[in-house]
Amino acid sequence: MNQHDPIVGRYVYVTCQGKTYRTYYEETGEGIPLVCLHTAGTDGRQYRHQLCDPDITSNYRVIAFDMPWHGKSIPPSDFYLMEDEYKLTTSFYGEFIVAFCRALDLKKPVIMGQSMGGNICLHLALKYETEFSALIALEACDYSPGWWIDPLHHPHIHGGEAVATAVFGLMSPESPDEYRWETWWYYAQGGPGIFKGDLFFYSVDSDFRDQVQKISGRLPIYFLTGEYDFACTPDMTVRTAEKVKGSETVIFSGGHFPTSEDPAKFKDIITPVLKKIVQNDPERRGSGRGLGASPAHVAPSSARPTGRRVIDL
Repeated sequence: MNQHDPIVGRYVYVTCQGKTYRTYYEETGEGIPLVCLHTAGTDGRQYRHQLCDPDITSNYRVIAFDMPWHGKSIPPSDFYLMEDEYKLTTSFYGEFIVAFCRALDLKKPVIMGQSMGGNICLHLALKYETEFSALIALEACDYSPGWWIDPLHHPHIHGGEAVATAVFGLMSPESPDEYRWETWWYYAQGGPGIFKGDLFFYSVDSDFRDQVQKISGRLPIYFLTGEYDFACTPDMTVRTAEKVKGSETVIFSGGHFPTSEDPAKFKDIITPVLKKIVQNDPERRGSGRGLGASPAHVAPSSARPTGRRVIDL
């Protein structure tokens, strides 16, 4: 018997900062749009497990797209004429996310991103809070220096096994080998210089330390960080969340790539967050019952004087 994933892949043309990008995305499900942002140097395959989970897709239209230059989203047609190396900037990243959501005519989607996709959530909260209904920032903080380095563009390093192996240590030793090596594979396939160019945003252009306290708090923001992550440590996330009005923080036993390196554990972690978003927006939930029960092992939140909460799992 033939078996198929429920995922449907398509291309949409997204115009941003004067250029049009043929952008690949995958989606499935119904209900609240949940737009997923991949990590530096990889693509939307990091969300294949969530896309295939009926407990999630019964209430969410899950959408994962490849940023330009990543995965199946090719560079602009004149990329070979570029004199400067590829660098992802905060302005382009934020504008592209908004343009993508508008190209699909999404109404107040939820954004979920990890690593650089988590960091950009801070910019989205600052500049585009009316565009979204909630932000889920995985492995995110207001400043993660030290990762944009020249050797990552060396012809013996970029887009290959060295880059993939360099990020292997960011994963939890508790994550199943099958999925850790799958995540490694995604990194081994990146385009030349793309990982380094993404890290320009991650370590240089996304220094939000003096801005996050300006976030209004009207847009719900959830921070989730694994304790094995040394690019964005739990302390870095908590320090950031303490500046963000009304935010909630979950620290769990995991690594830097939770959606792909340990999807079963990530489901336990993300389910209460997704359930809360559905409860706050009942008119747009799907027809299924998927997120009806929270995991039994989730600890109750601890009260903090700021009104924010930190949950250790």
